[in-house]
Amino acid sequence: MLGLRPIPAEPAGLGGHPATVREAVRAADTVLDEILDAELDRARAVDPVFARDVAARVAEFVRRGGKRLRTAFLWCGWRAAGGRGDPTSVLRVAAALELLQACALVHDDVMDGSPLRRGGPAVHVELARMHRRTGLGGPAETFARSSAVLAGDLALAWADDVLTETALACPHGSRLYREWRATRTEMVAGQYRDLHAQAAGSSAVDEALTIATLKSALYTVGRPLTLGATLAGADSRALEALASAGRCAGLAFQLRDDLLGAFGDPLLTGKPSDEDLRTRKLTYLLAVAVRLAEAGGDGEAIRVLSPEGSGPDAVAEMRAALERTGARALVEGKITELAATSLRHFARAAADDGVRGEFVNLVERAAGVACRPPGEVAR
Repeated sequence: MLGLRPIPAEPAGLGGHPATVREAVRAADTVLDEILDAELDRARAVDPVFARDVAARVAEFVRRGGKRLRTAFLWCGWRAAGGRGDPTSVLRVAAALELLQACALVHDDVMDGSPLRRGGPAVHVELARMHRRTGLGGPAETFARSSAVLAGDLALAWADDVLTETALACPHGSRLYREWRATRTEMVAGQYRDLHAQAAGSSAVDEALTIATLKSALYTVGRPLTLGATLAGADSRALEALASAGRCAGLAFQLRDDLLGAFGDPLLTGKPSDEDLRTRKLTYLLAVAVRLAEAGGDGEAIRVLSPEGSGPDAVAEMRAALERTGARALVEGKITELAATSLRHFARAAADDGVRGEFVNLVERAAGVACRPPGEVAR
């Protein structure tokens, strides 16, 4: 597995509106750039030091890239529900999702102490370097962590501003805002359950799935699909089908991310490949490995997978245990199963063939598995 490839750009569709997911991602990035430029102008009017040190870093981080999966699934959800209404509203909600993602990543990196993100230094690492370079007083790490929290807060404020302005001008604004409110709450709940599991030293499979669902599956795929469908005025039947499809596809995405976190190439993933293992982060992969080790009486695997199993070769030993217990193979099978189930749920939304083909492409990209029969041509 070589990691998730970015959606390649292509020219915009005829008539000035995007015609495909790839065109929508490009158009959404243009809207996002315009929003960031306007927010930077406002920040400079408030205070030039804040604008330079914090606001500009948030904008640069957002523009650094990312997989833009939320934008892609948002557009797919809108199209699946008929694509009614103003496409500009969809692109603005996409921008809000990317800003919300920036908030989550900046805060997540502070909490986890992660040094890298999106192929470059994490925001708190950049702020620590700035502190040392400019000769500010006090501990650089304390300043950087506190400033990064503010940077994440600013990204969230920008996201809320964009979403609220869009909802006020949208015929389905109240429904859109309810979906957004649920998205934010689930994201925070998932992050807290992750921290709680770490503090408790949990290795429970059910808890790992709860965290994966709240922190990633709903937030990355499920809610973007239903946010898009809401903008198109989807009925309850379509929303339920898309929510179920998104939950399964989102879990498949998170389980693939777990595998990349344990076995991926940092040059391709843009983040360290040993961080989840080194910190014993509760993932479905780790929880399944512990359960299989206990069932098979593999005392060595139990030891190296436990919080007490640290040592100079701990990461290599954990990778070997994940392979030996069969956990890696089991998770691969689970990803394939979830991807297939997602497509069955999506079919209930009664989207046209073109949208269904695009959804297949997105699920394949997110989950890292082939979802179509051999020989079938991708749309």
